[in-house]
Amino acid sequence: MNILSFAIRNVKRNWHRTLVTTSAMGFAGMIMILYASLMEGLFQASERNAVAMDLGDIQIHAHGYRRDPDLYTRIADANHLVQSLQQAGLHATQRLYGFGLAAAGSSSAGVQLRGIDLKNETTVTQIHRHLMQGRWLDRSDPHGVVVGRKLARTLNVKVGDEVVIVSQATDGSMANDLYRVRGILKSVGEEIDRAGFFMIAPAFRELMVLPEGAHEITIMRPERSASLEAATTAVKTLAPRYEVMSWRELRPLIAAILGLADTHILFALLVTYVAVAMVVLNAMLMSVFERIHEFGVMKAIGFGPGQLTLLVYTETLIQVAAASVLALLGGLPLSGFFERHGIDLSAFVSSVSFAGIALDPVWQAYVTRRSVVMPIVALFVIAGIAVIYPAVKAAVIRPVKAIYYR
Repeated sequence: MNILSFAIRNVKRNWHRTLVTTSAMGFAGMIMILYASLMEGLFQASERNAVAMDLGDIQIHAHGYRRDPDLYTRIADANHLVQSLQQAGLHATQRLYGFGLAAAGSSSAGVQLRGIDLKNETTVTQIHRHLMQGRWLDRSDPHGVVVGRKLARTLNVKVGDEVVIVSQATDGSMANDLYRVRGILKSVGEEIDRAGFFMIAPAFRELMVLPEGAHEITIMRPERSASLEAATTAVKTLAPRYEVMSWRELRPLIAAILGLADTHILFALLVTYVAVAMVVLNAMLMSVFERIHEFGVMKAIGFGPGQLTLLVYTETLIQVAAASVLALLGGLPLSGFFERHGIDLSAFVSSVSFAGIALDPVWQAYVTRRSVVMPIVALFVIAGIAVIYPAVKAAVIRPVKAIYYR
């Protein structure tokens, strides 16, 4: 006997209930595709801002620098090491760090001075494109600087204003000079927002009397699909005398949170689909009770318990398949719209952060295979679990009692 033809007939026979059940499942699937895409966008933006705006994929430091960021603890052969990394096919840049006091008018604040290699920094991070006002650093303007968003507010400066820096140079002398604000960054992260003070590397070396070496070498994979672990191992081979760490090791909390992306989505799917499971359970149980007499006759003419179970499951799968089509037809265009345009939260908050990482106030979805497949697969699984009881109920029906059931 053809189970599929029986299932299709039964689904079509009570089309009102089928329509309600299928629509409920389809709507839930559509919402969960959108939710999964939005969460993917959030996690992708978090990793992008953590890696592409500041950390890079891998960092090299002299041993002990991260524990005690001393001006004198440097990578001595930084130029040679950067060239070796670039020859190995990686993007690499060296950075210089120092601390000082910035003053503008009657305001002052402690700052982290950052000397930037303009030629290589743009191959590693995208921070030069993350400006809220003004322009990025330029070699032709050695006293032009870029500051963090909150630092600019603390100092009460805008583009074109002057800032005095006071610090201590490596030779023990007083380091001080006058700089002009070229640009103000959008939110990047708490550290950069509150204290980031960017200048070109030659200006930093002149201010701090630092003729050679670097405090940090930051590396980025040329292809995001390449293995981070393999790239880290390759860098360790090229820099055996230094401390080499991937961004996941540098920011383990952020890496752990982003690593739980699947868990976040699955939990939301479970919560939402439990309600859907109740709808499926109720609909299929009603269908079974309405057809007890019919099932009794079918058993009497030779249908086994397994065949009746398969029939109930086939009816459910037909409805879930139709619901999946509806979910895809509604969820994909909706997610695609929010991927292109995003959800603008700037009217409610001036800055958005996730796991300590500053994000753009426009929340954009990111449609991936995972964000589409997970809600659909979860819908089939939850519906399959929900229909176990109605299927068993149909399987254990006794023909004699069922035939005379009223």
